[in-house]
Amino acid sequence: MRTATPTHDRTAPAPEAGTAPESAPRPAGPAVGASASASADGPTAAEAPRTADGPRATAAPATRTADDMAVASFVLGLVGLLVFNLVLGPCALVLGGLALARRTGRRGRALLGTALGAADLVVLATVLTADGSVVWNIG
Repeated sequence: MRTATPTHDRTAPAPEAGTAPESAPRPAGPAVGASASASADGPTAAEAPRTADGPRATAAPATRTADDMAVASFVLGLVGLLVFNLVLGPCALVLGGLALARRTGRRGRALLGTALGAADLVVLATVLTADGSVVWNIG
């Protein structure tokens, strides 16, 4: 009778204690040394940062930034009608235009800010031609 011989390769070193043999399935996930940002799908729910209330976004959405620009444009244009129209008018024009270009949800507010910024410059031009000074007062 013949005894059965083991089928494993005798030239390969024996696995160390506590390690899995090479034929064991590896856990799913990024390869060792690969960054989490290398995946095309972005971070998974397990990799996303969390707060006490739940998962949080890693960056502010572009629409929120555009909405903030629209509001700032409106406020600067409105204040610019009274003071510092040389500075606040162009700022209102630029912020309103950027908010519109980024497709803000507050389109009306961005349009009003742009119109008020233009009105600031019209008021400035009117005051300059009326008495030749940048300073103007009411009354």
